[in-house]
Amino acid sequence: MRLSKWFSSFGVEKQLILIQLGVLVLSAVIAFCIRLFAVIRYESVIHEFDPYFNYRTTRYMTKEGFYSFHDWFDEMAWYPLGRIIGGTIYPGLMVTSSLLYNILRALHVTMDIRNICVFLAPLFSSFTTIATFLLTSEVMDTRAGLLAAGMIAIVPGYISRSVAGSYDNEGIAIFCMIFTFYLWVKSVKTGSVIWASACSLAYFYMVSSWGGYVFLINIIPIHVLILILTGRFSHRIYVAYSALYTLGTILSMQISFVGFLPVISSEHMGALGVFGICQLVAFYDFLKNKMLPETFNRFLRLVGLLFGLLFGVALTILALSGKIAPWTGRFYSLLDPTYAKNHIPIIASVSEHQPTAWSCYYFDLQLLAVMFPVGLYYLFKKPTNEGIFIITYGITSLYFSGVMVRLILVLAPVMCIVGAIGISGILKSFIVNLEDSDSASQTKTIKHSSSGSGLTSTHKISKSLQDTSYPFKHEIATFMVFLVAVLLVLFSKHCIWATSNSYSHPSIVLETTGHHGERFILDDYRAAYYWLRQNTKPDARVMSWWDYGYQITAIANRTVLVDNNTWNNTHIGRVGQAMASSEEEAYEIMQELDVDYVLVIFGGLLGYSSDDINKFIWMIRIAGSTEKGRHVSEHNYYSATGDLRIDNEATPTLANSLLYKLSYYRFWETQVDRSRPHGYDRVRGQTVGYKNYELDGLEEAFTSENWLVRIYRVKPRANRGVL
Repeated sequence: MRLSKWFSSFGVEKQLILIQLGVLVLSAVIAFCIRLFAVIRYESVIHEFDPYFNYRTTRYMTKEGFYSFHDWFDEMAWYPLGRIIGGTIYPGLMVTSSLLYNILRALHVTMDIRNICVFLAPLFSSFTTIATFLLTSEVMDTRAGLLAAGMIAIVPGYISRSVAGSYDNEGIAIFCMIFTFYLWVKSVKTGSVIWASACSLAYFYMVSSWGGYVFLINIIPIHVLILILTGRFSHRIYVAYSALYTLGTILSMQISFVGFLPVISSEHMGALGVFGICQLVAFYDFLKNKMLPETFNRFLRLVGLLFGLLFGVALTILALSGKIAPWTGRFYSLLDPTYAKNHIPIIASVSEHQPTAWSCYYFDLQLLAVMFPVGLYYLFKKPTNEGIFIITYGITSLYFSGVMVRLILVLAPVMCIVGAIGISGILKSFIVNLEDSDSASQTKTIKHSSSGSGLTSTHKISKSLQDTSYPFKHEIATFMVFLVAVLLVLFSKHCIWATSNSYSHPSIVLETTGHHGERFILDDYRAAYYWLRQNTKPDARVMSWWDYGYQITAIANRTVLVDNNTWNNTHIGRVGQAMASSEEEAYEIMQELDVDYVLVIFGGLLGYSSDDINKFIWMIRIAGSTEKGRHVSEHNYYSATGDLRIDNEATPTLANSLLYKLSYYRFWETQVDRSRPHGYDRVRGQTVGYKNYELDGLEEAFTSENWLVRIYRVKPRANRGVL
């Protein structure tokens, strides 16, 4: 009662503001809570592979300080090369976590840095919800903004990279991106240097957090270019873009990993070109107002010809001299989806770099995939500068998401924005009809009760014309509003289900269900890493495929040859060559690289499909793409049926490879269940063909409970041969 009286004491406008604020806060809370399924089920644990490197570097920064972190040379990675950490990563994520940790300490709130890393992504998801509301409200109105905030809070396409424990750059980068877009729209609408400067600071935070900042520094110039071509260029846009580009470029160059790329790399040349065009257009407008038409036309032709010639010559010289760096492999892959497969197998081998299946759009976006065209219709219906920006963002991100599945993450926010605009437009159209019907019925009652035949006849004529032009108006409006409400409920249900069942399972801890529905937790990964930490020398060197490098250094605290940074294709190819070679040849490579232990992942007993045998073809291709491994040909590993087989039809080259021997060593002694023969591989659906062999240069050191992780010790070379 007290709350009701307190709320009634405000005016209608303030009540509406309080309701909107309450809905926005509720959306932010939901955005945080829906991402906690993994913590409730598995405890507070870091997910996936890359987050373990981020956690390790954050822990180092928290303990040693920023300057030590910036100068850190990591001897435990990429043995024997090592890696300079400070100059090869985007430090925004680590700085954010470390800053939050120190703030909590100053407030005497005790919280382990690991828990801050685990909950950082859900926290920034709440911030993203607020930023999405602000952006959509600027583009359309507050009602569409609230709908967009509610959708971005639960959409699976964004949740997939922002659940608790997903401590990766994208966890904070999406907030940075949306907030930068919001400040850009404010800059365009106001032409204020203050808003443009704030946008530059947000862009700087984005640059420090994720390599995807290249998307921002290209989409904003494209927006400006479209405004110029459509005759919408104005003084406000000139001020906004000029301030953003100059200040944003200077700030971005302060990040060591970025350096001078904004002024020498091809990915940034478009932004520079649009900046130059803005100056030319502004200069053109200035001269046009100061000179006579005939004089201006002659001057324009002369200057245009001279400038075009000089620009072409300068661009050619810079490109041929190497001053303008070529596009990176990932950027080429976005423009040409077949590029990575044909030229850079290390990029094509990553699952998140594969093209997106149609089903992924429905699974990650559901209702938004249908409402996106509707929202575009409303944006095209009344085009504005900010609306054109959202259209540009939506169409470009839609294309890029089709090329690379991980970029659905970039598409999801604009889908929520445009979808919310579409839903809001539909609801406004039909709710007006409901309100008209209610007011018409009230008017009819009043007119029938009043005296005078003139009023009654007028009502009858208008009512008759209205019913003829739009019959069943109230019923259709009621049905459409009800249909939208049902679709939103189903959308929410799907989002919760997808989050719980698909995106809340850490890869380092596996879960399976027994025959009677009982739940089993399989902790083979961490058990193996703990064994390495406790039973090997501190300077032991472990060879594994690059997928597991970050986890080995972060959890086992041991030196690895390759890891998930994948900066040196030759080194990775050398490891792939060892895995694909015979044991004798692989032993020589391991001696060359000073390997002490070899770790392989084998899922044949469990039915775990993401094991090394299923990645074997990529090891072969990457090895074959290097100078020393050119003799490794994948055709030698294919059976007569054209696939990789591990049974009696396996080729001798495959059966004699190191990876095959380490994966299936003693596996022929096991029986997965009574209906299957000994040595049956659940993943491949085949029985191991080559059995009863022994290892010469290696010996089994550890096999996890479910045979998921197998570790072998490399035997030291004998001092003398057999006489």
